[in-house]
Amino acid sequence: SPTAGPGDLLLCNPRPPLFFQTYAKFSGAPLKVHKLWNPWRSPSGRLPALKTRQDGVIFQTSKIITHLKKQKYNADYDLSAKQAADTLAFISLLEEKLLPALIHTFWVDAKNYVDHTRKWYAETIPFPLNFFIPNQMHKRHLERLQLIRGESWREDDETLEKQLYTDALECLTLLSQRLGTHRFFFGDSPASLDAYIFSHLALVLNVKLPSSRLQQHLRSLPNLCQYCASILTIYFTRDGETFPRLSPKSPTAESSDYEEEPNKRRNQILSVAVGLLAMVGYALLSGIVSIQRVSEDKAVELGLALEEDEED
Repeated sequence: SPTAGPGDLLLCNPRPPLFFQTYAKFSGAPLKVHKLWNPWRSPSGRLPALKTRQDGVIFQTSKIITHLKKQKYNADYDLSAKQAADTLAFISLLEEKLLPALIHTFWVDAKNYVDHTRKWYAETIPFPLNFFIPNQMHKRHLERLQLIRGESWREDDETLEKQLYTDALECLTLLSQRLGTHRFFFGDSPASLDAYIFSHLALVLNVKLPSSRLQQHLRSLPNLCQYCASILTIYFTRDGETFPRLSPKSPTAESSDYEEEPNKRRNQILSVAVGLLAMVGYALLSGIVSIQRVSEDKAVELGLALEEDEED
């Protein structure tokens, strides 16, 4: 970690946590970002994680933000008491009304999950982790949705699903009305609320999904669209930095990535080799495949028998 900086931010590729990246840019925190292809490479075993000199590895959202604020990187330093209260209220609103619909859009909707989300993770996470990590995350998000919406939630309940999206659309409309013609939600300077809202809206607005009711409604709210576009332009295109990729790779994109990362093919081959060795080892240890030792005399007898068979 840099001596003067707050630490190294470890992100999981794909789907980098935009909230931490955006908050760091708003507060001016000089984080050094490491994008990990293998989520198990994190020192804490969880992502995102902040690696620091003084406090070790921090992985909880609230603790990461607290650490940045202690290092004088505070995006809310000039907020009034009322604005600070409004921040908590709006974050609670988004977690109750918008977040469940986002989880449903990316992880429950069958077409979106198969054609986009699972494909997105499976094509990036190395073999053999890409076979079970997407399913593990899918189960985790379903449990989170169950926790948010209560025991009454069922995947196949169309009435509950309709209510879920109705709440989300109303939340987007309320955000649009609250933003109005302002540049940010509290005036001309961005705050943590802007980082939180942007990290949710940017996914909906920029991702290419087979079906997305949220995206259609968001695009009908021009001030929120302009709000996201402004943050992208100002904070994510400076110094040659681009906005993180939000869709699975196309064949063209894959070839381009191969040119930019010459060792990627080698890593893929090594991953396949390791996976095959693991499968062979498992087969031997479990007794599925066995190796029998044959004495020299027995081997000669078998060889002679094979020669006789060939002659016949």
